Amino acid sequence: MDLFQYDFMWRALLGALVIGLAAPALGIYLVQRRLALIGDGIGHVALTGVGAGLLLNRSPVLVAVVAATLGAITIELVRARGRTSGDLALALLFYGGIAGGVMLVGLSDASSANLNAYLFGSLTTTSAADLTTIAVLGATIGVIMLALRPALFAVCHDEEYARVSGLPVRALNLLLAVTTAVTVTIAMRAVGVLLISALMVVPVATAQQVTRGFRSTMTAAMALGLFAAGAGVWVAASADTAPGASVVLLAIASFLVVAVGAAAWRVLRRRATPTTTTDHEPHEVVLR
Repeated sequence: MDLFQYDFMWRALLGALVIGLAAPALGIYLVQRRLALIGDGIGHVALTGVGAGLLLNRSPVLVAVVAATLGAITIELVRARGRTSGDLALALLFYGGIAGGVMLVGLSDASSANLNAYLFGSLTTTSAADLTTIAVLGATIGVIMLALRPALFAVCHDEEYARVSGLPVRALNLLLAVTTAVTVTIAMRAVGVLLISALMVVPVATAQQVTRGFRSTMTAAMALGLFAAGAGVWVAASADTAPGASVVLLAIASFLVVAVGAAAWRVLRRRATPTTTTDHEPHEVVLR
């Protein structure tokens, strides 16, 4: 039976494709700043927002957006002003977020099924309103990442140089933090808060195996994210597997295939390149 004859599968596919484009477009800047795991930390803070929403009988997604945004801004301010290193700040955010989320969900009357939908994604329950929200926010994130690419690249590559050049470094860093929070929140529907960081990072890591420039890496990463999202939903529909896990596993499989292929290509090129022989026999030295 073809599941794509149903509207909910098409909504799931379109939502996954939007997130598959938006997540790597943002993730390349996080990888450049060596903050590849920040999605996990913000995802755990979003889980606290979900728990608060369930406890207060409010929209879990809306409360998660607020919580994730506040958490992202906090970690950016701690990183920029405080003495706490970026890794330690991420660890505090990571553990504090998941502990708060578990506690609040436990205090609420939510079932484990509801919690799993936010932890691991629930694309097939995407409504028309959810799809509209994902499309609008995903398109906004994509436009911002592409339109501000030179400035964001400068900040991520060399923050001091960007500051000397007159760029609003603090504002751009906060913009990255907020867009990361929004991306994590809208991706809860696709892959869940525990897996969203993979969709941000893995396509970028895959693209870096075969590209050199920043622009080409960004383009390739977005294409790979689009492929993983679309193929993951198709595999989930065909094999009756979890869409979020299918998307992430396909992204990782793509990384392994490209990494092995790139390594094999480099070996073949080295073998095909003629080597210059050097005469190691002693030469007579003539003094003039």
